[in-house]
Amino acid sequence: MTAHETVAVVVVTHNRADLLVRLLDGLAAQTRRPDRVVVVDNVSTDHTADVLAARDDLPLQVITTDENLGGAGGFHLGTRAAYDGGWDRIWLVDDDVVPAPDCLATLMAVDEDCLTSVREDLTGALVEKAAVDFDLRNPLAIKPKRAAVDTVYPDRASMPERVEVQNVAFEGFMARRSVVTEIGFPDPSFFIFYDDAEYAVRARRAGRRIWAVRDAVLVRQLDFNQQHDLSGWKGFYMYRNLFVVHLRHGENALVRLKPWLITVAVVLLSPVRGGRAEARNVIRAMASARGMRRLADEARPPR
Repeated sequence: MTAHETVAVVVVTHNRADLLVRLLDGLAAQTRRPDRVVVVDNVSTDHTADVLAARDDLPLQVITTDENLGGAGGFHLGTRAAYDGGWDRIWLVDDDVVPAPDCLATLMAVDEDCLTSVREDLTGALVEKAAVDFDLRNPLAIKPKRAAVDTVYPDRASMPERVEVQNVAFEGFMARRSVVTEIGFPDPSFFIFYDDAEYAVRARRAGRRIWAVRDAVLVRQLDFNQQHDLSGWKGFYMYRNLFVVHLRHGENALVRLKPWLITVAVVLLSPVRGGRAEARNVIRAMASARGMRRLADEARPPR
């Protein structure tokens, strides 16, 4: 079924009003108009509210949070709102991308439960980071992402029409309502990082295949920066949420043991790496991850 399916777009934003304008302009220019655009405003203090109030060309539903829930909390809230709205498909889009005019139409024409757009940068270079190999079997794989779309294919033109991927970013991921019914919602307790990867693992464990659709193009407005300070506050979430993915979804005991081994290694190497701050981060991350081995109650499938 594709011809009569409805779709809600879920956008999460925080203090990036000028980028949000470009995204909303892109959604308004779609050849297949969205049936609803749910914007979760994570307590922005810039002119985001004015930007949203001025839009009369989109079917907006604005949710303003009382506190910054992070990307994970925002996508949880937006997905729940879209699900409660009864829409057939839910398209999760961050505020720093702009879809090509036929992006949504291209996705809606594909009769699959889980899809993702393919990202390019402003120069047209392929920057799709979705993993084609996300390894939760090998305990020696320090990072589970072993290969990504943009490391396998030099450009979008060299891709087949669809590429099966094993993880996603919430920058263009689309799921049918039936997926949410079965596996639940994005886990808000992640705050940032790996919430999208964990959701993809859940989808695949439920028997869904995830397809990157070559001709559904999103243009990323900012350069990728995946090298975060592991001794800072983002480092805590990167370590903790990586550990949670392994503890929840590791396919054998050795993979589930890997977070402990990483913790020990980081602490032992801290004098020549990130120093005491990174060591404290990884110890706190491991302690917190142990309490997140089960999916958060609010992320479980709706009853």
